[in-house]
Amino acid sequence: MTPAARLRAMFDAAVAAAQPGEVVARHLPARPSGRVVVVGAGKASAAMAAAVEAAWGPCEGLVVTRYGHAVPCRGVEIVEAAHPVPDAAGEDAARRMLALAEGLGADDLMLAVISGGGSSLLALGAPGVSLADKQALNRALLASGASIDEMNCVRRHVSAVKGGRLAAAAHPARVVSLVISDVPGDDPGDIASGPTVGDAGTLAEARSIVTRYEMDLPDSVRAALDDPANETPAPDDPRLARAEVRMVATPLASLRAAAAVAGLPCLILGDAIEGEARQVGRAMAGIATSVRAHGLPIAAPCILLSGGETTVTLPAGATGRGGRNVEFAMGLMEALDGARGIHAIACDTDGVDGAAEVAGALIGPDTPRAGLAEAMANYDGHGFFAAAGAQVVTGPTLTNVNDFRAILIEAGE
Repeated sequence: MTPAARLRAMFDAAVAAAQPGEVVARHLPARPSGRVVVVGAGKASAAMAAAVEAAWGPCEGLVVTRYGHAVPCRGVEIVEAAHPVPDAAGEDAARRMLALAEGLGADDLMLAVISGGGSSLLALGAPGVSLADKQALNRALLASGASIDEMNCVRRHVSAVKGGRLAAAAHPARVVSLVISDVPGDDPGDIASGPTVGDAGTLAEARSIVTRYEMDLPDSVRAALDDPANETPAPDDPRLARAEVRMVATPLASLRAAAAVAGLPCLILGDAIEGEARQVGRAMAGIATSVRAHGLPIAAPCILLSGGETTVTLPAGATGRGGRNVEFAMGLMEALDGARGIHAIACDTDGVDGAAEVAGALIGPDTPRAGLAEAMANYDGHGFFAAAGAQVVTGPTLTNVNDFRAILIEAGE
């Protein structure tokens, strides 16, 4: 098996391990005698709802997913909306979902199917925050360089749905959330900004994040962050006493699934690696070079595996199309400088890196380097790897357990 084929097979195994059809049913609660309403948001949420119906039969409810990620359901309504910048379809879906929750009683169950991407898809703002304001906020967050937990802290405090508000609206019904994690540390409060999870964060923390990253925000968003009424329900809020979370798929489980099919020794460096994407790529190049030259921290031939969610801070005037994974791959290529015997894949497990319908890139010593410096200056990773013939295109994978990175290191000569 060639290095490229081995790395692609590992990525495919990581994605397969997080497929809703494989993981959802085993985490379902007993079906209650009362009313059951399925709600949810995220790139995997439609596939998760379909898995629920495969086990329980047709259900009522409403789920919002990214355009192109819909899966037909027999009873649950599937709405498609925009990601990463929200649109009117996501706003309307969030408003209707909140109304469904508010109609439940003590004998009923709200089953929430949540995955990454839900933050943008649940686009109903706090009072006074319009859709245009939410769009401006998301653009500012995505360009800021803030970590995912920092971005979600801000999002939760300018939302009518996030930060536990959806579960609070369902009180006194029981709420069970089935969650596919796409965040470092698997904190359910950071997955889709935690619509069914109590929030320990505060408005003061959100304001501090906005100041730290010098975000240019609409006046209405700043006013919402100053309004005490927009504090989120705390974890001990009595309205959340009957809410529970069940994690059905995680980045670490997918990394382990990839290691199981590797056919070479694997070292999992971590499932929660963060930092500026190209800088993480440069650091990984140093580790890979050490492995090939000295057999430290593991002897070659071997594979280094990692996951997490890096960030990309866009400077003013950046004109390219990119994402975290292609940024990582460019940083890795730059630092390796054509070193022999080192190959890598860096992909988002949802099949979408940044806003492009491209999962990421697969590189090796022979990947053309022409134009790399210019592409890095313009943050044009997708343009660079398209020209190099090194893109990985999967289409929607219908799951999302964050970024997958594997570096294959051949034995030294």
